[in-house]
Amino acid sequence: MSEYFDAVADLPLSIESVERTRRDRDTSSGFVRTTTTFHLSGAGETGRGEDVTYDTEDHDALADAPGFDFAGEYTFASFSAALDDADLFPTKPPERETGRAYRRWAVESAGLDLALRQNDLSLAAAVGRDPGPVRFVASMRLGDPPTTDRLDAVTGAYPGTEFKLDPTPAWDADLIDAVAATDAVRILDLKGLYEGTQVDAEPDPVLYERLLSAFPDAIVEDPGFTPETRPLFDGEEASVSWDYPITGVASVEELPFEPSWLNVKPSRFGTVESLFETIAWAEAHDVRLYGGGQFELGVGRDHVQLLASLFYPDGPNDVAPGGYNDPEVPPDLPTSPLDAPANGVGLGWE
Repeated sequence: MSEYFDAVADLPLSIESVERTRRDRDTSSGFVRTTTTFHLSGAGETGRGEDVTYDTEDHDALADAPGFDFAGEYTFASFSAALDDADLFPTKPPERETGRAYRRWAVESAGLDLALRQNDLSLAAAVGRDPGPVRFVASMRLGDPPTTDRLDAVTGAYPGTEFKLDPTPAWDADLIDAVAATDAVRILDLKGLYEGTQVDAEPDPVLYERLLSAFPDAIVEDPGFTPETRPLFDGEEASVSWDYPITGVASVEELPFEPSWLNVKPSRFGTVESLFETIAWAEAHDVRLYGGGQFELGVGRDHVQLLASLFYPDGPNDVAPGGYNDPEVPPDLPTSPLDAPANGVGLGWE
């Protein structure tokens, strides 16, 4: 365990009922995002957590599933332990195994939110951290065929925005030069480790070499290492970050080399204990962190922003307000950095 988990492990937690609500939203990446929020209630309080499972079929099956019975008296740690034996996909297995961690995080984060609220505590107070202003980047793909249109629209509306972009083999030299000329790209997400998703990207040594040359100061996330691509990163290891494989300390220790950067997406960890252990490990090893989002549509976005404000506020956090993912760039969006949250109680931003 870590000192951060120790700070919340023994909080008393009383659960009387569980409800679920669903959200759907169009995105700039060309798909409809669906999420489900778990509402755990007891002793006059309600805690919430968002299931960011990507496959709509899993949310459809959840909508038809019977209610979950988590009623009882716990400590937060004993509630987490009870979830080890809970079947959170009672009507069918998830479309992808990653969905199990995502749903576990939804229920467990709702439990933590509720435990904190029932004990009149904020997460900030519990872990002894002051929230800071949150630097964020806007994450996007550049379309098919790729152009700078979306990039231009965001920078036109919100000058100074920083970006996390997903390069593809369709990025030719002219596009790479045009994107690099903005001097606004902080992270290149190569998605070279994804498997069985719509965004899988085969490692491409030609593309990788062009990107490393054009964006010498960018963080390069999730490169796929092959005999052709690995030598391109000799001497460049400090620019590499990891996202997709990071689910806990053991996964970090299995990386090809000790990282300089990690993208922390809480839902990938499944449990609060694993998340907090990994943050503590990174702090002890001087590994820099930034937060990642999963197209959250509701309270889950508040949660990833709050965690960023407490543990890695200055990183290039992929936790932009949801409007940055809308198909059309809306007016009056907050710009980076987000003001430090009050976090008056629970996992609340306010």
